[in-house]
Amino acid sequence: MNTKNKDIIITGFALFAMFFGAGNLIFPPYLGVITGDKFLIGFLGFIIADVGLSLLAILASAKSDGDTGRVFGRAGKLFAIILGSAIMICLGPLLAIPRTAATTFEMGIAPILPGFNAVLFSAIFFAITLALTIKPSKVVDIIGSYLTPALLVCLLALIVIGIINPIGDLNEAAIENVFSEGVLQGYQTLDALGAICLSAVLIKSLVQKGYKKEKDRVSILLKAGFIAALGLAVVYGGLTYLGATVSTQYGIGASQSALIVAITTSLLGTPGKIVLSLIVTLACLTTAIGLTSATADYFSKITNNKLKYEHIVIFVCVFSLVISTLGVGAIIKISAPILSLIYPATIVLIIMTIFKKYVKNDNIVKGATYIALIMGVFMAAKDLGMNISFIDTLPLASLGFCWVVPTVIGGIIGSFIKSSKKAQDEESEEIAV
Repeated sequence: MNTKNKDIIITGFALFAMFFGAGNLIFPPYLGVITGDKFLIGFLGFIIADVGLSLLAILASAKSDGDTGRVFGRAGKLFAIILGSAIMICLGPLLAIPRTAATTFEMGIAPILPGFNAVLFSAIFFAITLALTIKPSKVVDIIGSYLTPALLVCLLALIVIGIINPIGDLNEAAIENVFSEGVLQGYQTLDALGAICLSAVLIKSLVQKGYKKEKDRVSILLKAGFIAALGLAVVYGGLTYLGATVSTQYGIGASQSALIVAITTSLLGTPGKIVLSLIVTLACLTTAIGLTSATADYFSKITNNKLKYEHIVIFVCVFSLVISTLGVGAIIKISAPILSLIYPATIVLIIMTIFKKYVKNDNIVKGATYIALIMGVFMAAKDLGMNISFIDTLPLASLGFCWVVPTVIGGIIGSFIKSSKKAQDEESEEIAV
């Protein structure tokens, strides 16, 4: 195998492992439980919101050479900094990284060592994360070469056993909007948001490996992205099916973290808890490493290295340790409105970046993005219990995309406003590059 193909495979494994963390373990089985015999429809929505958007985000990041500022910048420099920072805070110490430690404890440690102290475990977890993240050049090789193969073996073994010996029959779906629920569960994994920033870490690694030309980096990253997407689709499908096989035993009120524990125990007995502990620990640790590195790299760049990478890594690990003590349930609860707020605008900017050669008027981007953000505010308000029922009457609302049509209208309105000559010149230079 030549060096380039080896780098593609290692980078693909690294992407898979960075994406496959806490949420990816707990959301697919729960989706299977509530969708039952319609689990394939729910799975389709999940894949579109997770893997589909992640691939688009990787493509957008590759076209911007890993610079998140270029992905978000056409909506305005200040907006780019605010949205980029909000995403990184969510992916970093506020939601995603703390969730990795909390999930590892609740699903991997507590079932085996019920008396183990949660705070002490978090301290150990983030000490390991700190040690493996402080030198960013080693992140991709550590994850891609060692941790991911072990993770895949454990997951595939669990899924194959569950397919050969199903736990039970598939119940009727417990919800009506199966597809839209799959979309919402896919959002919760945070993969589409993470793809933009994690790609930057991988591009940096590729540069250090000697790939100086942007064309070569884009090619490797896209091929690696498809490897990661294929692996994610197989694992997600298997986990969703496993959840569907216990849909007669559990319902909407099932605990997401307890559910995967119960499934593993049913399939593998007492040794299953040990296998699950290994799966959870590897999945969450690899994600924590990738996200911590990406967060530190982002804030170091936007401050022109006034905030040192190493110092940010330390802060992220300490702050995440504190938040992780809230537990998985509390972290998931506070994440829903936050994700509803930032996802629509982020998706718009990803798509606009991919098709930037065809969308030369920045006001189209601004019109679409700002309307998407306003719709995100309405969606977040609804998640918080406010009466925002009108968004349910909008086109595509039943599929979880009530914001799409208003966003398109915002872009059309923006198209009637000409960009300044300076903005057009800057855009032309960027496209030429």
